[in-house]
Amino acid sequence: MPELNRGNLYLHTTGKMTNAKPRLALAFGILCISIFPILVKLRLTPGLISAFYRMAIAFSLLLPYVLITKKFTLPKTSILILAILCGVLFASDVAVWNIAIQESSATQASLLTNLSPLWVGIISYVFLKTKPATNFWIGTTVALFGMAMLVGFKFFLELDFDNAFILAVLSGIFYSIYLLVSKKALSQMDVLSFMTISLMASTVYLAIVCIVMNEPFSGFSDAGWFVLLIQAVVCQLMAWLSISYATQSMRPTRVSLSLLGQAVITSILAWLFLDEKITLNMIIGGLILLLGIRITFYTKTLSIKNIVKKH
Repeated sequence: MPELNRGNLYLHTTGKMTNAKPRLALAFGILCISIFPILVKLRLTPGLISAFYRMAIAFSLLLPYVLITKKFTLPKTSILILAILCGVLFASDVAVWNIAIQESSATQASLLTNLSPLWVGIISYVFLKTKPATNFWIGTTVALFGMAMLVGFKFFLELDFDNAFILAVLSGIFYSIYLLVSKKALSQMDVLSFMTISLMASTVYLAIVCIVMNEPFSGFSDAGWFVLLIQAVVCQLMAWLSISYATQSMRPTRVSLSLLGQAVITSILAWLFLDEKITLNMIIGGLILLLGIRITFYTKTLSIKNIVKKH
């Protein structure tokens, strides 16, 4: 009997260690994407072309690697279509979000696009078999309240319901659908192959959009090109390889809500590099937001005493 108890305890402990890897990858990915709003605020390139080069440079760096190392595997047609769809959805999200930032404030655009956890929960509840757990809804409510404190309640009274507002909301919807579809695709293919296909789709799609919209593909400053490179390497490759790895093992609802953590890190970076102020309300709001994220990771586990009783 004691041996059985120790075995259960060992499985419980190793399970926690296994679950730690996706969480660490998610945390690293969030850190990488947190610098993106700071780079966009510099306004060194137009929004649409910035989105294009973010995908195109990342794709040009990833493709030779997967081909040389032979780590690319072409999935079956149905999954290939999902990966391509993910590329179009993600490209649409980044493009409209960039435009929303440049046509309004970064705060408004960031807040509205970060409503994606709400859309993920609603879509999961209405269309998918997997229903969000109760702690997801509690965590989402707490986190969104924290987000409101972070940006300031007065901000909501000054919202402009214009094109930028619609684009920012649309960005969050694209983002949420992307997370749900990518979860399905990543359940049947590896991360590197998924990223290669989705980046190719994003690049082609955004190239067509930029040509139609008559966007400039050159003529940027050295600083502008450097920012585009950082976006591609850090905000796209490093961030989304990590987040895609986490998505394979975690619920999309949990991933989407965790991504709200970028708002806290972005505020700190804006304070350090852009001299933006951090108030007591922002600190309290950030802590509440992180508490909401933590609630979604809560799972009721058996204590050692309960394990002994059970056996």
